[in-house]
Amino acid sequence: MIKKEWYLEYEINKNRPGLLGDISSLLGMLSINIVTINGVDDSRRGLLLLSETNEQIVRLESILNTMDTIKVTKLREPKLRDRLAVRHGRYIQRDADDKKTFRFVRDELGLLVDFMAELFKRQGHLLVGIRGMPRVGKTESIVASSVCANKRWLFVSSTLLKQTIRSQLIQDEYDENNLFIIDGIVSTKRANEKHWQLVREIMSLSAVKVVEHPDIFVQNTEYKLQDFDYIIELRTNPDEEITYEPVQSNRMFDENPFGGFDF
Repeated sequence: MIKKEWYLEYEINKNRPGLLGDISSLLGMLSINIVTINGVDDSRRGLLLLSETNEQIVRLESILNTMDTIKVTKLREPKLRDRLAVRHGRYIQRDADDKKTFRFVRDELGLLVDFMAELFKRQGHLLVGIRGMPRVGKTESIVASSVCANKRWLFVSSTLLKQTIRSQLIQDEYDENNLFIIDGIVSTKRANEKHWQLVREIMSLSAVKVVEHPDIFVQNTEYKLQDFDYIIELRTNPDEEITYEPVQSNRMFDENPFGGFDF
């Protein structure tokens, strides 16, 4: 019989010694295996479980709901956010109004890399936008995630090492297993029509594309934010405002283009 994974998360109402032991014993009596367990914030615990039948999970939920020491908050087939919450001990922050926007701060780079790597492993078209101020770690996180996902990354436009604006690819670079990185500021402020023809070719590929500064990108192209499958925001701290004021200065472009940006 094929076993099935489940994600259980509960909030601790009354923390007492032996609480986890009681729940582990209950799982054992129901022949449900614990795959992974971790705290997912100060008062919640998450578990990845393995069961042979759905009836085991129904019985588990029924019993847990009678316990006054905990409150079950999730019992479902695990989503990507659930797996990462157990792995890293914290939940990825998701925008309450825009469900495809996820927020990270700089000290969560490990979680961010893990999250993007799981996205990049998917086959077919995927369009991801990433927002953030200079030197916060956007490009480095994309490259690290590509390595984890076993994908070859290609800079279509970038300023990571030097300003890159490509107008053509060689034949093997059109491989749909490659990951294409586009800097929205560089492409919209410095590129020519040949570059844009290449960008349109890449956007039509059934491959993973990552656009840094998607807001600038969509302001100057036919693409829209609705075209993005995921939007990721990376900040130094939770209260940091992401602004594009520095790139609005013509003086900046004339004297030292992108000199203040470490994408």
